[in-house]
Amino acid sequence: MATELPSYEHFNVTFPQEYVAHIETNRPKKMNAYFEPMWLELRKIVDTLSTHPSVRSIIFTGSGPAFTAGLDVKAASQGLLSPDGSKTDPARTAFQLRRHVADFQDCVSALERCEKPIIIILHGISYGLAIDLASAADVRICSADAKMCVKEVDIGLAADVGTLSRLGKVVGAFGWVKEVCMTARVFGAEEAAKVGFVNRVFADKEAAIKGGLEVAGLMAKKSPVAVQGTKELLNWSRDHNVQDGLRYTGVWNSAALQTSDIQRALLSGLEKRTPTFEKL
Repeated sequence: MATELPSYEHFNVTFPQEYVAHIETNRPKKMNAYFEPMWLELRKIVDTLSTHPSVRSIIFTGSGPAFTAGLDVKAASQGLLSPDGSKTDPARTAFQLRRHVADFQDCVSALERCEKPIIIILHGISYGLAIDLASAADVRICSADAKMCVKEVDIGLAADVGTLSRLGKVVGAFGWVKEVCMTARVFGAEEAAKVGFVNRVFADKEAAIKGGLEVAGLMAKKSPVAVQGTKELLNWSRDHNVQDGLRYTGVWNSAALQTSDIQRALLSGLEKRTPTFEKL
Protein backbone atom coordinates (compact mmCIF):
# COMPACT_ATOMS: atom_id res chain seq x y z
CA MET A 1 0.00 0.00 0.00
CA ALA A 2 2.87 2.37 0.76
CA THR A 3 3.69 2.59 -2.94
CA GLU A 4 0.17 3.84 -3.63
CA LEU A 5 0.74 7.10 -1.76
CA PRO A 6 3.16 9.85 -2.79
CA SER A 7 6.08 10.82 -0.60
CA TYR A 8 5.56 13.94 1.49
CA GLU A 9 7.98 16.75 2.22
CA HIS A 10 7.26 17.35 5.90
CA PHE A 11 5.74 14.05 7.04
CA ASN A 12 6.51 10.36 7.00
CA VAL A 13 3.52 8.10 6.31
CA THR A 14 4.04 4.40 6.99
CA PHE A 15 1.89 1.33 7.57
CA PRO A 16 3.19 -0.59 10.59
CA GLN A 17 0.25 -3.00 10.75
CA GLU A 18 -2.50 -4.17 8.47
CA TYR A 19 -5.09 -1.39 8.09
CA VAL A 20 -3.10 0.94 10.41
CA ALA A 21 -1.39 4.11 9.13
CA HIS A 22 1.26 6.09 10.99
CA ILE A 23 1.65 9.83 10.34
CA GLU A 24 4.90 11.27 11.69
CA THR A 25 5.72 14.97 11.54
CA ASN A 26 9.25 15.11 10.13
CA ARG A 27 10.94 18.36 11.07
CA PRO A 28 12.96 17.30 14.13
CA LYS A 29 15.68 19.96 13.82
CA LYS A 30 12.98 22.59 14.36
CA MET A 31 11.22 20.54 17.06
CA ASN A 32 8.50 19.82 14.50
CA ALA A 33 7.31 23.44 14.61
CA TYR A 34 4.69 24.07 11.93
CA PHE A 35 4.65 26.66 9.17
CA GLU A 36 1.96 27.08 6.52
CA PRO A 37 3.03 24.45 3.94
CA MET A 38 3.09 21.85 6.73
CA TRP A 39 -0.48 22.28 7.90
CA LEU A 40 -1.67 22.30 4.27
CA GLU A 41 0.22 19.06 3.65
CA LEU A 42 -1.15 17.51 6.83
CA ARG A 43 -4.71 18.18 5.65
CA LYS A 44 -3.92 16.54 2.31
CA ILE A 45 -2.53 13.45 4.06
CA VAL A 46 -5.44 13.07 6.49
CA ASP A 47 -8.02 13.62 3.76
CA THR A 48 -6.32 10.94 1.64
CA LEU A 49 -6.19 8.39 4.47
CA SER A 50 -9.78 9.24 5.45
CA THR A 51 -11.17 7.55 2.34
CA HIS A 52 -8.45 5.00 1.64
CA PRO A 53 -10.00 1.51 1.82
CA SER A 54 -6.80 -0.04 3.21
CA VAL A 55 -6.74 2.26 6.27
CA ARG A 56 -9.00 1.70 9.28
CA SER A 57 -7.14 3.57 12.02
CA ILE A 58 -4.31 6.09 12.28
CA ILE A 59 -1.63 6.98 14.83
CA PHE A 60 0.03 10.40 14.78
CA THR A 61 3.45 11.20 16.29
CA GLY A 62 6.41 13.53 15.82
CA SER A 63 9.95 12.56 14.81
CA GLY A 64 12.67 13.10 17.39
CA PRO A 65 12.13 13.99 21.05
CA ALA A 66 9.33 16.55 20.54
CA PHE A 67 5.80 16.06 19.24
CA THR A 68 5.72 19.72 18.19
CA ALA A 69 6.83 23.03 19.61
CA GLY A 70 3.71 24.49 17.97
CA LEU A 71 3.64 27.29 15.44
CA ASP A 72 6.96 28.29 13.88
CA VAL A 73 6.88 31.81 15.29
CA LYS A 74 9.75 33.04 13.12
CA ALA A 75 7.98 31.94 9.94
CA ALA A 76 4.65 33.31 11.19
CA SER A 77 6.23 36.68 12.03
CA GLN A 78 7.13 37.00 8.36
CA GLY A 79 3.70 35.89 7.20
CA LEU A 80 0.40 35.55 9.05
CA LEU A 81 1.53 37.44 12.17
CA SER A 82 3.64 40.05 10.38
CA PRO A 83 2.72 43.72 10.96
CA ASP A 84 0.59 45.18 8.21
CA GLY A 85 2.52 48.23 7.08
CA SER A 86 0.24 48.88 4.15
CA LYS A 87 -2.64 51.32 4.04
CA THR A 88 -5.12 48.58 3.28
CA ASP A 89 -8.59 49.27 4.59
CA PRO A 90 -8.85 47.56 8.04
CA ALA A 91 -12.09 45.81 7.10
CA ARG A 92 -10.47 44.30 4.01
CA THR A 93 -7.47 43.21 6.05
CA ALA A 94 -9.86 41.56 8.50
CA PHE A 95 -11.58 39.66 5.69
CA GLN A 96 -8.21 38.35 4.46
CA LEU A 97 -7.16 37.32 7.96
CA ARG A 98 -10.49 35.60 8.60
CA ARG A 99 -10.09 33.53 5.44
CA HIS A 100 -6.54 32.62 6.41
CA VAL A 101 -7.53 31.59 9.94
CA ALA A 102 -10.49 29.59 8.59
CA ASP A 103 -8.14 27.68 6.28
CA PHE A 104 -5.80 26.89 9.17
CA GLN A 105 -8.77 25.81 11.30
CA ASP A 106 -9.90 23.50 8.51
CA CYS A 107 -6.48 21.83 8.40
CA VAL A 108 -6.77 20.98 12.11
CA SER A 109 -10.44 20.00 11.74
CA ALA A 110 -9.34 17.45 9.13
CA LEU A 111 -8.44 15.15 12.05
CA GLU A 112 -11.91 15.41 13.52
CA ARG A 113 -13.79 14.90 10.26
CA CYS A 114 -11.49 12.08 9.14
CA GLU A 115 -13.64 8.97 8.74
CA LYS A 116 -11.00 6.86 10.48
CA PRO A 117 -10.20 7.11 14.21
CA ILE A 118 -6.99 8.98 14.96
CA ILE A 119 -4.84 8.20 17.99
CA ILE A 120 -2.44 11.03 18.77
CA ILE A 121 0.68 10.34 20.81
CA LEU A 122 2.07 13.38 22.64
CA HIS A 123 5.71 13.15 23.69
CA GLY A 124 8.34 15.59 24.83
CA ILE A 125 7.54 19.21 23.97
CA SER A 126 3.87 19.36 22.95
CA TYR A 127 2.99 23.04 22.84
CA GLY A 128 0.32 25.20 21.23
CA LEU A 129 -0.68 23.50 18.00
CA ALA A 130 -0.11 20.15 19.72
CA ILE A 131 -3.15 20.82 21.90
CA ASP A 132 -5.22 21.92 18.88
CA LEU A 133 -4.35 18.70 17.05
CA ALA A 134 -4.83 16.52 20.12
CA SER A 135 -8.24 18.03 20.87
CA ALA A 136 -9.34 17.24 17.29
CA ALA A 137 -8.11 13.64 17.50
CA ASP A 138 -10.15 10.76 18.90
CA VAL A 139 -7.79 9.20 21.44
CA ARG A 140 -4.91 10.91 23.23
CA ILE A 141 -1.93 9.03 24.61
CA CYS A 142 1.26 10.54 26.02
CA SER A 143 4.67 9.61 27.31
CA ALA A 144 5.69 10.42 30.87
CA ASP A 145 8.06 13.13 29.65
CA ALA A 146 5.37 15.05 27.75
CA LYS A 147 5.29 18.76 28.53
CA MET A 148 2.09 20.39 27.28
CA CYS A 149 0.72 23.90 27.20
CA VAL A 150 -1.76 26.15 25.42
CA LYS A 151 0.92 28.60 24.37
CA GLU A 152 -0.94 31.26 22.41
CA VAL A 153 -1.42 33.94 25.10
CA ASP A 154 2.38 34.06 25.40
CA ILE A 155 2.56 35.37 21.84
CA GLY A 156 -0.27 37.83 22.32
CA LEU A 157 -3.27 36.08 20.84
CA ALA A 158 -6.15 33.81 21.76
CA ALA A 159 -5.78 30.27 20.44
CA ASP A 160 -7.76 30.31 17.22
CA VAL A 161 -7.54 26.95 15.46
CA GLY A 162 -9.45 24.64 17.76
CA THR A 163 -8.31 24.45 21.38
CA LEU A 164 -10.75 27.01 22.76
CA SER A 165 -13.65 25.32 20.96
CA ARG A 166 -12.74 21.70 21.71
CA LEU A 167 -10.66 21.40 24.89
CA GLY A 168 -13.61 22.17 27.16
CA LYS A 169 -15.54 19.33 25.52
CA VAL A 170 -12.65 16.92 25.92
CA VAL A 171 -11.95 17.85 29.55
CA GLY A 172 -14.83 18.11 32.00
CA ALA A 173 -12.95 20.41 34.40
CA PHE A 174 -13.79 23.71 32.67
CA GLY A 175 -12.05 25.81 35.32
CA TRP A 176 -8.83 23.90 34.61
CA VAL A 177 -9.30 24.52 30.88
CA LYS A 178 -9.66 28.27 31.49
CA GLU A 179 -6.61 28.31 33.74
CA VAL A 180 -4.22 26.60 31.31
CA CYS A 181 -5.54 28.59 28.35
CA MET A 182 -5.17 31.96 30.09
CA THR A 183 -1.81 31.31 31.77
CA ALA A 184 0.02 29.27 29.11
CA ARG A 185 1.56 27.33 31.98
CA VAL A 186 3.16 23.98 31.23
CA PHE A 187 1.46 20.84 32.56
CA GLY A 188 2.73 17.29 32.56
CA ALA A 189 1.47 13.82 31.78
CA GLU A 190 0.18 13.08 35.28
CA GLU A 191 -1.94 16.24 35.38
CA ALA A 192 -3.21 15.63 31.83
CA ALA A 193 -4.34 12.15 32.82
CA LYS A 194 -5.92 13.36 36.06
CA VAL A 195 -8.23 15.81 34.27
CA GLY A 196 -8.98 13.35 31.47
CA PHE A 197 -7.13 15.09 28.65
CA VAL A 198 -5.14 11.95 27.85
CA ASN A 199 -6.39 8.38 28.01
CA ARG A 200 -3.14 6.77 29.10
CA VAL A 201 0.43 7.61 30.08
CA PHE A 202 3.38 5.40 29.09
CA ALA A 203 6.95 5.42 30.37
CA ASP A 204 8.51 6.82 27.20
CA LYS A 205 7.83 7.60 23.56
CA GLU A 206 8.61 4.08 22.36
CA ALA A 207 6.19 2.55 24.87
CA ALA A 208 3.55 5.15 24.01
CA ILE A 209 3.80 4.35 20.29
CA LYS A 210 3.55 0.63 21.07
CA GLY A 211 0.46 1.32 23.21
CA GLY A 212 -1.04 3.49 20.48
CA LEU A 213 -0.48 0.77 17.90
CA GLU A 214 -2.24 -1.74 20.14
CA VAL A 215 -5.31 0.48 20.35
CA ALA A 216 -5.18 1.21 16.62
CA GLY A 217 -4.82 -2.50 15.92
CA LEU A 218 -7.88 -3.34 18.01
CA MET A 219 -9.93 -0.75 16.14
CA ALA A 220 -8.66 -2.01 12.79
CA LYS A 221 -9.88 -5.53 13.53
CA LYS A 222 -13.46 -4.38 14.02
CA SER A 223 -16.05 -3.76 11.34
CA PRO A 224 -15.08 -0.52 9.57
CA VAL A 225 -18.78 0.19 9.10
CA ALA A 226 -19.24 0.01 12.87
CA VAL A 227 -16.10 1.92 13.90
CA GLN A 228 -16.46 4.74 11.40
CA GLY A 229 -20.16 5.04 12.18
CA THR A 230 -19.38 5.17 15.89
CA LYS A 231 -16.93 8.06 15.41
CA GLU A 232 -19.45 9.98 13.32
CA LEU A 233 -22.28 9.46 15.81
CA LEU A 234 -20.19 10.31 18.87
CA ASN A 235 -18.97 13.56 17.33
CA TRP A 236 -22.47 14.49 16.21
CA SER A 237 -23.98 13.74 19.62
CA ARG A 238 -21.30 15.75 21.41
CA ASP A 239 -22.42 18.86 19.55
CA HIS A 240 -26.21 18.27 19.67
CA ASN A 241 -28.84 17.49 22.27
CA VAL A 242 -29.81 13.91 23.13
CA GLN A 243 -32.95 13.86 21.00
CA ASP A 244 -31.06 15.14 17.97
CA GLY A 245 -28.40 12.50 18.57
CA LEU A 246 -30.96 9.71 18.79
CA ARG A 247 -32.69 10.85 15.62
CA TYR A 248 -29.43 11.08 13.68
CA THR A 249 -28.36 7.65 14.96
CA GLY A 250 -31.66 6.20 13.77
CA VAL A 251 -31.25 7.66 10.31
CA TRP A 252 -27.61 6.57 10.13
CA ASN A 253 -28.30 3.02 11.24
CA SER A 254 -31.29 2.62 8.94
CA ALA A 255 -28.59 2.27 6.28
CA ALA A 256 -25.70 0.85 8.32
CA LEU A 257 -27.74 -1.99 9.86
CA GLN A 258 -28.04 -3.50 6.40
CA THR A 259 -24.31 -4.33 6.39
CA SER A 260 -23.14 -7.95 6.13
CA ASP A 261 -20.60 -7.12 8.86
CA ILE A 262 -23.22 -7.81 11.53
CA GLN A 263 -23.73 -11.38 10.37
CA ARG A 264 -19.96 -11.88 10.07
CA ALA A 265 -19.40 -10.61 13.61
CA LEU A 266 -22.22 -12.70 15.12
CA LEU A 267 -21.18 -15.90 13.36
CA SER A 268 -17.53 -15.48 14.33
CA GLY A 269 -18.59 -15.09 17.95
CA LEU A 270 -20.62 -18.28 17.82
CA GLU A 271 -17.81 -20.12 16.05
CA LYS A 272 -15.13 -18.62 18.33
CA ARG A 273 -12.99 -17.23 15.51
CA THR A 274 -11.73 -13.79 14.54
CA PRO A 275 -13.99 -12.18 11.93
CA THR A 276 -12.70 -10.56 8.76
CA PHE A 277 -14.45 -7.66 7.09
CA GLU A 278 -14.44 -6.29 3.57
CA LYS A 279 -12.67 -3.02 2.83
CA LEU A 280 -14.77 0.10 3.03
